[in-house]
Amino acid sequence: MKIFKKCMIIFSTIFFMNLFSSLYAFGPSSSVIYDGIDVSEFQGDINFSEVKNAGIEVVYIRSSYGTNVDPYFQTNYENAKENGLKVGFYHYVEATNVQEAIIEADFWASVIKDTEPDCKLAMDFEYFGDLNKYEINQIATTFLERTEQASGREMIIYSDAYNAIAVFDSTLIKYPIWVADYGVDEPESNGKWQTWVGFQYSDTGSIPGINGNVDLDKFTDGIFLSGNSGGENGGNPEPETITYVVESGDTLTSIAARYGTTVDELVALNNIQNPNLIYVGQVLRIKGEASSTGNTIYYVIKLGDTLTSIAARYGTTVNELVRINHIANPNLIYAGETIKINTTINSVYYLIKYGDTLTSIAARYGTTVNELVRINHIANPDLIYAGETIKIF
Repeated sequence: MKIFKKCMIIFSTIFFMNLFSSLYAFGPSSSVIYDGIDVSEFQGDINFSEVKNAGIEVVYIRSSYGTNVDPYFQTNYENAKENGLKVGFYHYVEATNVQEAIIEADFWASVIKDTEPDCKLAMDFEYFGDLNKYEINQIATTFLERTEQASGREMIIYSDAYNAIAVFDSTLIKYPIWVADYGVDEPESNGKWQTWVGFQYSDTGSIPGINGNVDLDKFTDGIFLSGNSGGENGGNPEPETITYVVESGDTLTSIAARYGTTVDELVALNNIQNPNLIYVGQVLRIKGEASSTGNTIYYVIKLGDTLTSIAARYGTTVNELVRINHIANPNLIYAGETIKINTTINSVYYLIKYGDTLTSIAARYGTTVNELVRINHIANPDLIYAGETIKIF
């Protein structure tokens, strides 16, 4: 009997260890693997022709940190592109509160606005100072959401294995992870993300064309921006896109109808293999900020929105938004939710981004600074703020 019990205990232990391992397996998101590196000013001048010849296919470049531009950013970007490497950018976050996260996100979007990366943008948030876990995740969420909004490009999270396990919470798993874990064949499971799109396996690599050490990475095709498979003809997603989180009962057909698009468009934009198989919690990209059906539009709430600001933007009232969306508390709305708006408004509104001026906005929309000043009652034409919305016409 004791032998039987002992055998049962051993069997049960092995069974549950295997079960846990299968539930929380942490491997690559696909079988397609690309050799990569990530670089910054610390690598100095890089010969990207030699890097390419050494078999490197993807390079992530630090474009900025805090509100500073990496001094080698532009040179690294241009030379990597010129030599046919697939390029991604990462930003080192220094924010200590939500407001600073917004400022950094807008700054980063302005730094890379004239570039054409092939890969999703990566948030590198790894030094936390005296911040607690709640504050860290609040800053991370704000930075990720704001950067997607300001840049129109998809985001991923760069994290070491420990922070993925102990610091970042499960609300962030909608963003793919690029994980750092050195001296191992595969990164440690974290119980949240089930796959990785990037695996940084060494920070002491040696690559021809680079003096000194460089980080070595493996990337899957999940690292590429939607619509960019990593092939020679891959492209970037349209800048004007929104993200939608799949809810229970959704189908691609119903989502397409709601946002005035097609199933084929959703399939292509999101690299969906089976149009009949989508999952609750899955994040989809949809072209357009607010899509319309007749006089009804659907708007995805962004960080900082209020019903008052949305109503003003679309020529309706808070009471009307509350009524048609069955909102219980007008003062409580959440970023990422979609609301319905009934409107006949024909005006165009613009969300000011970091680096914008009234002159640049006027030129973009074929109007004048004086007209923008007049219809928006602007006191000082030289003083506008990122995050504010102005009426164009």
